[in-house]
Amino acid sequence: MNVKQQKARKSKMQTKTLKLREKFWSEVAEEDLWHRKRQTGWITIPRTMPIIINIIDSLTKNASAGNTYFCLWCRSFDEPVIEIANASDLAAESGFSGERAVYTWRQRMKTLKEKGFIDCRPGSHDYQFVLLLNPHKIIKKIKDEIPESLYNQLYNRALDVGAKDMTEDEAEEGED
Repeated sequence: MNVKQQKARKSKMQTKTLKLREKFWSEVAEEDLWHRKRQTGWITIPRTMPIIINIIDSLTKNASAGNTYFCLWCRSFDEPVIEIANASDLAAESGFSGERAVYTWRQRMKTLKEKGFIDCRPGSHDYQFVLLLNPHKIIKKIKDEIPESLYNQLYNRALDVGAKDMTEDEAEEGED
C-alpha cells in the first residue's frame, strides 16, 4: 500500500469512526475524549499488542511477563529505549508488591530478555537501560514455542492492520 492509499484508508476509517461516535455518543464532549495528538503522555504501540501480551504470558506460564512488557512500552517514546532509574517503580507498575516485588519484576525482565523481546544494559542495576525489539520479528523467530492458535490469531490481526513486518516474510518463505 502506497502513501496515498494509506492516507485514503486512514481518512475512510476516521470518517467511519466519527460517524459512529456521532450516532452513539453525540452527547459526549470533545474534551472528554482521549486524543493522541492533543494529550501529553501518549505512546505508539502495535495494534497487535493485546495478542503479543497473551503470547508472552503463554511463554511464561506461571510467571506471566506480559504486563511487565506492556509497562515497558508505556515508558517508551518513539525511540524504543527506556531508562529505568528506579526498579521498584516498574515493579509496582507491573503489579508486583511486597518484599519480593523488585525480585519478581527482575525475574520477568530476565525472561523477556531470554525470549528476545528486550535487550538490556546495566547501570545502577541490571535493567537500567532497556531496548524494546520488534515483537513481531521475535515471535516469528520463536514460533515453535507459541501455541498455534495464538500465533494464528496474531497473524490474522497483523493482516487486518497491515503489519507487514509480521506477514511479508512468511509469504516469501512459502514460495521457496
